[in-house]
Amino acid sequence: MHDLRWTIPVARWSSWPAGATATPDIGFVEPLMRRRLSALSKMALKVAHDCAADREAVRLVFGSRHGELRRTTGIIADIAASEPVSPTAFSLSVLNAMAGVYSIARRDTSPATAMSAGAETLGYALLEAYAQWSADASTPVLVVYADEPADARFGPVDHEATTGALAILLDRGAQAQLDCSTGLALDASPVPEFPTQRDAVVHGLTAHAPTAWQGAGRRWGWSLREAGA
Repeated sequence: MHDLRWTIPVARWSSWPAGATATPDIGFVEPLMRRRLSALSKMALKVAHDCAADREAVRLVFGSRHGELRRTTGIIADIAASEPVSPTAFSLSVLNAMAGVYSIARRDTSPATAMSAGAETLGYALLEAYAQWSADASTPVLVVYADEPADARFGPVDHEATTGALAILLDRGAQAQLDCSTGLALDASPVPEFPTQRDAVVHGLTAHAPTAWQGAGRRWGWSLREAGA
């Protein structure tokens, strides 16, 4: 892939920061299901609801590097210990679990995409959202990214995820635009200013300053500006 640039309309965005001690408010999910959800799904559902609660229908692009890996790890541990595996735990262990819960809670049958692309997951999720928006701008597209570090038993992970979530709503009438770019890395061994893509994008959204991130042989950049500027 050569250098690529694209622009997405930012109607709203919401972030759940690392280190937050409060429990995400996801009262729109019925209590029985809410009790079964992981911290990861709760963060993702919280920021998604912040952005699209008043939209009747939204297409969803959900991205996570590890997804429900902690739940999956628990299932494997149960199997190793010859313990029965909970059907609920199994059904909620898949990458697209949050997307399914969100669709059910909203009673929204719009298309949903779940993706994982290592440390560059958020960048590619934004690219996927742009592709969907460019093909059809009749309904909003909601990008939701949520992650948490892998269990220590898996060993060191390059550009490891930090705990947190981010949602960005693409819709008509947006007052801001996010210019995105990606290309081949200029330096094979960079020292990243931001540990993850999510940290870089959130900084750009809050500071209104261009931000960059590099890893896995590619560089990524984001810059927020007023629509029409």
